[in-house]
Amino acid sequence: MVNLPNSLSMNAPFGGPGSNPGAAGAPTGKERRLASAEHLVLELSNKDLRENALLELSKKRELFKDLAPLLWNSFGTIAALLQVDDTEVISFLLSTEIIPLCLHTMEMGSELSKTVATFIVQKILLDDVGLDYICTTAERFFAVGRVLGNMVTTLSEQPSPRLLKHIIRCYLRLSDNLKACDALRSCLPERLRDATFNSCLREDPTTRRWLQQLLHNVGVNRVPT
Repeated sequence: MVNLPNSLSMNAPFGGPGSNPGAAGAPTGKERRLASAEHLVLELSNKDLRENALLELSKKRELFKDLAPLLWNSFGTIAALLQVDDTEVISFLLSTEIIPLCLHTMEMGSELSKTVATFIVQKILLDDVGLDYICTTAERFFAVGRVLGNMVTTLSEQPSPRLLKHIIRCYLRLSDNLKACDALRSCLPERLRDATFNSCLREDPTTRRWLQQLLHNVGVNRVPT
């Protein structure tokens, strides 16, 4: 069982306008589909119901166009899914377009939202299916790499050790893929190769070790400051 960071508990409102099938008048087909999706998403948080809910959502995902935002905004669902450490769960999340949603949040969200989204990407990358998905096409890899690089630039001006830890872990996992590792030799941010984050990581030996391993994997040395 994985111990998730406290930041993964999200108090966002569940559902949205028009999601109450008990509203005046007969519910439309869209309202019924949304109610069905919400019901299945709630069941994802129950370990006894999760397998069947995953199966039903996977079969009907074409009917649920906004499944990724629904998963994101439903309280505790992503946290519950990521505690399973199950390839089937990772495959399901990838089918919901959760990666583009996370990347958007990593660019535009608050520090807390960025941390949660980066942690989700990290967990997906740690699974072989997730790593292969990101690294299968140059478009996917460079989309993730661009967002991570922009975040490193922002953190050099507004440090956040917690967020930096997840970013470095994402880079380290990407370096496990041969094609991605080759690409990182030229696109790994310089600020990860110099002393920019030395003070930020002073009290975090684990992340310092990850960074050293990353630099070793991609075959680059720290540059002088």
